[in-house]
Amino acid sequence: MNLRLTWVQPEDLVGHELRQAEEDGRDASDIAHRWHTSGGATAPASAGASPAPASPHVRALAVRLLDELDRLPSPSADLEPTPLHEIRAACPSWPDRDDLPAGQGLPTGRGLPTERGHDAGQGDDVLLHRLHAAWLGRAAGCLLGKPVEKLALHAIRALARATGNWPLGTWFTAKGVPAGLLAEHPWNRRSAATSLAENIDGMPEDDDLNYPLLNLLLLQRYGHGFSTADVARLWLDELPAGRTFTAERVAYRNLLSGLGPPLTAAHHNPFREWIGAAIRADTHGWTHPGDPAAAAAQAHRDAALTHTANGVYGAMFVAAALAEAATGTADVHQCLRTALRVVPPRSRLAEAVLLGIETADGHKDFDDVVDRLHAAYGTYHWVHVIPNTALLCAALTHADGDFSGSICRAVSGGWDTDSNGATAGSLAGLLAGHPDRLPERWTAPLKNRLSTTVTGFDGIGFDSLAHLTRAQITLREDLRP
Repeated sequence: MNLRLTWVQPEDLVGHELRQAEEDGRDASDIAHRWHTSGGATAPASAGASPAPASPHVRALAVRLLDELDRLPSPSADLEPTPLHEIRAACPSWPDRDDLPAGQGLPTGRGLPTERGHDAGQGDDVLLHRLHAAWLGRAAGCLLGKPVEKLALHAIRALARATGNWPLGTWFTAKGVPAGLLAEHPWNRRSAATSLAENIDGMPEDDDLNYPLLNLLLLQRYGHGFSTADVARLWLDELPAGRTFTAERVAYRNLLSGLGPPLTAAHHNPFREWIGAAIRADTHGWTHPGDPAAAAAQAHRDAALTHTANGVYGAMFVAAALAEAATGTADVHQCLRTALRVVPPRSRLAEAVLLGIETADGHKDFDDVVDRLHAAYGTYHWVHVIPNTALLCAALTHADGDFSGSICRAVSGGWDTDSNGATAGSLAGLLAGHPDRLPERWTAPLKNRLSTTVTGFDGIGFDSLAHLTRAQITLREDLRP
């Protein structure tokens, strides 16, 4: 039997680590030469494992070379630190410092549009409504992107155009798509049965929703003062290894091998700057309305289990943006400006945020925006945090706060479609401020029901999740000295 465990085979990790070395400026040319002349393969382009196992000789070499790659000094380390105190020191406009202006070099805000109005009655918990809309938005955006996850940009465009759904404006469907086109560009095999328009029946399980649930459990079990080790304990108790991917799976393996954080993020982990930590950040932002610095710091403690540098900044950026949006007083552009303040300004992630925003501001046609971002970041893996954050910021900026526009642009740009759709939907949902402001074509198919294997949450409604999230905010406020 040929069992190929994805994302942890040493012979697959070497190729990914060689690409990571090229991205962060380490000279790995000698290691690359030894690897390829000994029969080592390049990294799988999209799958988690190569189709056939390596020989014992090649696998042993892979382990030795991964050790060597881990020891290579990185010239970008000073510009892209990982410890929180070093990140704060690198950020001259960290949000809890009032002596310097925020958002230098970013465009100004342009209002707070919504798709249809709603006036909450007296006595309504306005924050509860925002959180409800954020949960719904995250689910809808994720579900929209699920059937085209891993597909190339041209395939996404072709499938949508075949049904008159371009620019993207509603769910993908197989109805009306020519058989030849479907054979050439098959839907994501795990998701099509639950995420195409004709198949949607509630929100199916997805890691982009599982992680916010796990972080609710984290806060319930350990409180807002949790440590990175507490995140590890929760995962070992509640998260099956098979439900993890990329950096999370490597960190899980490292835990089982006896390593603790922060080594769990760094040891033989070429995915440490990918998007995984960013998709876990929503709960940290939702539970810190108006306090982006605290949201970013909490996201850092979570992210440090699995990620370093830009991978950590991606989580901090998302958390800070959502914390700003949760106030109900900021537009999408202010949210992005505030979030950029927790990212080291000379890092590649800060550069990606600025490029995404500036490109969106400079082009009316979003397809042109996407094409330029793919030209700039096409050498990165489709799950890497750099291209995906650039696309997320471009989608949110171009949509100007509109919910449908935000999730559709985020998904139509390719790369990690369900994750980008989820985060865009979360922020745009907060900005909408109430579930009734989200179009029914997005919320009705969800049927207020989330499927998950996270203990205690299967079948839960998004309204109930909003109450649980709101309770964590109240608890945090009650515990303040």
